[in-house]
Amino acid sequence: MLPEAFMQGGGGGVTATNLWVVWEQGRAVLIAPFLRVMVWVCLVMSVMILVEKVYLGVVCAFLKLFMRKPEKKYKWEPMKKKKKEEDLEVGGDLDYPMVLVQIPMRNEKEVYHLSIGAACNLSWPADRIIVQVLDDSTDTAIMALVQQECRRWAGKGVNIKYETRENRKGFKAGSLKQGMKHSYVKLCEYVAVFDADFEPDPDFLCRAIPFLVHNPEIGLVQARWKFVNSDECMLTRMQEMSMDYHFTVEQEVGSAVHAFFGFNGTAGVWRMSALNDAGGWKDRTTVEDMDLGCRAALKGWKFVFLGDVRVKSELPSSFKAYRYQQHRWSCGPAFLFKKMVMEIVTSKNVSVWRKVYLIYAFFLVNKIVAHIVTFVFYCLVLPATVLIPEVKVPLWGAVYIPLAVTLLNALPCPRSFHLVVFWILFENVMSLHRTIATFIGLLEVGRVNEWIVTEKLGNTLKSKTGSKSTLKLPRFQIGDRLHLLEIIVGFFLLFCGSCDFYFGKNRFYVYLFLQGIAFLVIGIGYIGVFVTA
Repeated sequence: MLPEAFMQGGGGGVTATNLWVVWEQGRAVLIAPFLRVMVWVCLVMSVMILVEKVYLGVVCAFLKLFMRKPEKKYKWEPMKKKKKEEDLEVGGDLDYPMVLVQIPMRNEKEVYHLSIGAACNLSWPADRIIVQVLDDSTDTAIMALVQQECRRWAGKGVNIKYETRENRKGFKAGSLKQGMKHSYVKLCEYVAVFDADFEPDPDFLCRAIPFLVHNPEIGLVQARWKFVNSDECMLTRMQEMSMDYHFTVEQEVGSAVHAFFGFNGTAGVWRMSALNDAGGWKDRTTVEDMDLGCRAALKGWKFVFLGDVRVKSELPSSFKAYRYQQHRWSCGPAFLFKKMVMEIVTSKNVSVWRKVYLIYAFFLVNKIVAHIVTFVFYCLVLPATVLIPEVKVPLWGAVYIPLAVTLLNALPCPRSFHLVVFWILFENVMSLHRTIATFIGLLEVGRVNEWIVTEKLGNTLKSKTGSKSTLKLPRFQIGDRLHLLEIIVGFFLLFCGSCDFYFGKNRFYVYLFLQGIAFLVIGIGYIGVFVTA
């Protein structure tokens, strides 16, 4: 059909025919075989993801159905109060272990007071807790504000330490590592970590610490994140859907089945001996939290995830901040996998089953394959088959597998199920950046060690108008809002969709048009929020 339509262009009919014959022969010999291989490689990766999602879904359903909570698997008893009045006069609340609370921050003008205030309000004996604020700010005005806030709480009787360092090498990992060198840290048995925008409830330590006290094999207790701004805009709503799956399914199953999951870097409590046994904080990658967790797992320590304990936090509400965050979260694990794969293989402290789980499920499928196949298959290979009709994609690979994976991902967030189509399109756009970041990490090039603090707005939006926020779509600014890669991919998808609509038989054009529009909308910066001056 296409040759006849192509040849209707008048005068150059013979030339057009010759060009078409050359194109047909060239694509059949050179392009089609390569594309066919890519299709089957992507189908294999899609099956890997589907099997992993089904497995996680089945286990998660089992845990929910039979209410298999951590309290049933591990010993948990509330912290005991003093029984003898004389003990209070001698040594204080010695039944409570000494806890260090670390709050690393860097130029967190809008949210620094949230984590400091929440940490200072934790229900724990004042003589058994040390709040350590690790300020890596480069803005002296912000440093003065943070220091003033620490003095304010110190005046209320809180044992709070304000710490800075001469250089800021190693970013967050370097700050946490430096914080562990202070003499008073040696008095502490456990250390809780909270990023600047995290607000633990007063009973956080009372609910988490008993797992560590009564189960010496547990090295980490991780709480779930609760997002205070998930309804801010469509961008934050999409993030909530992805993060809900991560916590509800991935973390829950990892904790229940393998006693291992990726440490989220905040809202967690470490046993000090486990942290030191693993080698402490290292700044060799931009995912220092995952690095520490993997090394602790290889030492045989167990992890517990508490889905019922939720710590308030903030999602990035600007697309720029979200892109930087996703680059770090995609590049870092790939780079860490490259560094740790032989450590995992040669480890003598863990079983073969845990090694297989770490290498195949934790890293390969969820941190590498999932990013690559989403973009390469659904945004490059599948559209390309429209232009190369010799290559066919099976219906089960083009429709049934992505449909099943999508449903399994969306179920943990039922309140946003009606947004699932928007979520698919958004995730496919983000897979472009995640794929690039994954290859940067694997190849150890370019921005492999880039660390940019995720911008947080805190109460800025509310403070502008009192009870209502001034959420608006971002202003269009050439150079700042345009994203060239998204625009290029968007036009490519629209072109493939048009070819499929006029000449093809696959009927992929509905998806291709929607996905192309999604790339263009995000490509011109029409997503996220900004704050009016």
